[in-house]
Amino acid sequence: MALKIEGVTKKFGKHVAVDDLTLEIPESQMFGFLGANGAGKTTTFRMVLGLLEPTAGRISWAGKPITYKESQIVGYLPEERGLYPKLTVKDQMIYLGRLRGMGKSEILKELELWLERFRVPEYLNKKVEELSKGNQQKIQFIASTIHRPKLLILDEPFSGLDPLNVELLKQAVVDLKNQGTSIVFSSHRMEHVEELCEHLCIMHHGRPVVHGSLRDIKRSFGRKNVIIHADFDLEFLVRLPGVTNTKKTAEGMIIQVNDEGVSQDILQEITGLGYVRKFILEEPSLNDIFIEKVGASYHE
Repeated sequence: MALKIEGVTKKFGKHVAVDDLTLEIPESQMFGFLGANGAGKTTTFRMVLGLLEPTAGRISWAGKPITYKESQIVGYLPEERGLYPKLTVKDQMIYLGRLRGMGKSEILKELELWLERFRVPEYLNKKVEELSKGNQQKIQFIASTIHRPKLLILDEPFSGLDPLNVELLKQAVVDLKNQGTSIVFSSHRMEHVEELCEHLCIMHHGRPVVHGSLRDIKRSFGRKNVIIHADFDLEFLVRLPGVTNTKKTAEGMIIQVNDEGVSQDILQEITGLGYVRKFILEEPSLNDIFIEKVGASYHE
């Protein structure tokens, strides 16, 4: 089973939010959906959920359209969090779980497991408004997955969380994937996508500018990064042929080169000039690829 988006376009009046988008999101994998604000990510999510009708094209799961009857197969964590502040966590989950066709005892069993996992079992009978924003986010995540969806859509799931809670949530997402859930998530944090996703799509003005497996995308980008930590000035390396970009760091420099051979030229140039603590050739980061493809106008 896979999520297929075939030739999907969404227009709001004359504005084209999504423009002839075609994607296949593999089963039981983690798929990263990236793009600057206004790129069309959330609009695409809302069409997958049936909240918006495509102007053109088709969206299907396992070859069938996702209708209201099949909505229980999908879980959704929206970027704009939406819990009932006056309800307790317990009452909130019972209400939301029943909407997904679950019984009360099943809901409470799942909820208690999740609260233990997130190290907040004492929140069962607390009102949502009494919780911090980070803990409200944990509860919202539980709400999106308590019914064990086959497809889970997470829109900026890690925003606003401290590093410890980011790790808790990341591990939960990985475990869900390993149990067979197909997961699509968007994030402005490139390192999260790079760490978690096998496949990704970068959107720009409603169209995919990069799409495929992360490994293939990095290979096809061609450029590499040379990381140098040294005790002498490296500015002169900017002028070497094959150097496409440079960035000074507190310990030295990150140099983008257009092929691996240039790294050997750099090594020859700096040999004998002083103490070199680190010299590493790395694949480009997803952040490098994003900025190159979408443009330096993007600001997180």
